[in-house]
Amino acid sequence: MVTTERFYFEPGFSFRAAGMGDEVRLLERFGSIFSVAVAARENWVEVTGEDGATARALKALNDLQTLFLLRRRELDRADVETILRQNSTVSIQSLWETRVTVAPGKREILPRSARQKEYLEAIGKHDVVFGIGPAGTGKTYLAMAMAVAMFIRGDVSRIILTRPARESGEKLGFLPGSLEEKVSPYLRPLYDALFDMMPQEEASSLIARNIIEVAPLAFMRGRTLNNAFIILDEAQNTTEEQMLMFLTRMGFGSRCVITGDPSQSDLAKHEKSGLTRALESLKSIREIAFVFFTPRDVVRHALLEKIITAYNCTQEQ
Repeated sequence: MVTTERFYFEPGFSFRAAGMGDEVRLLERFGSIFSVAVAARENWVEVTGEDGATARALKALNDLQTLFLLRRRELDRADVETILRQNSTVSIQSLWETRVTVAPGKREILPRSARQKEYLEAIGKHDVVFGIGPAGTGKTYLAMAMAVAMFIRGDVSRIILTRPARESGEKLGFLPGSLEEKVSPYLRPLYDALFDMMPQEEASSLIARNIIEVAPLAFMRGRTLNNAFIILDEAQNTTEEQMLMFLTRMGFGSRCVITGDPSQSDLAKHEKSGLTRALESLKSIREIAFVFFTPRDVVRHALLEKIITAYNCTQEQ
């Protein structure tokens, strides 16, 4: 049955006030995603479509308004995309309650799906957490947010970010420069996430003082890391020996998050992934949490989910 419903804005909310850019394009996007016809006025939106489609569109409108009122500031494109693509029963209020507060002046980091919420809650409760799944699901970014939040609160005294220095399907050859310059290309994604969480000047100062350390995995050998938040990124590129070495570096008062995508290993064919071995060996340890993401949890460009799904289907044939 086709129905028409109106959604009335709360005082202070409008698409323009929420900073959502071109209102016409947003309404077109609403119509396309929810298969409804949308018309807008000063303080209301009228939605016409099948019962279920209309209800989903109204929920999205309500979520947009709720998030704007919770943030008390303009929404960004990621906020809008999160709500438009929200396919779970988790409310925006529930996601907001799991938000991560990072450095002053930086936006709160909001989980963008039920799985991301589960992941943040697991990091808060467990000393060791594995975040497994495809690119774009927020595994590293959310781990970084928790690391910065815990550091600012004083729960840990250091942040250590590491990943294996493996080439991604192409030979980079000899890299000139200092040791830091040689490994920097491998660690750039970790720097990018860090600078999103705190001012670059402050982060650079902490890096210079070795309070925040960004280093290749090989540099972890022989160390004991106390009172630190440790992130191992791209763990699918660890060997079995490297993964065991890494897991045994954790000292008193430390938290450890391991992220990776077993389908994207750059190891040689004869090498077995340390991540795969860890998932097999540690699954019975109740104190370790495992959170598995799927292509439906992708929070980057909407097309990325379709690309990953298409590749997975091709591999299965």
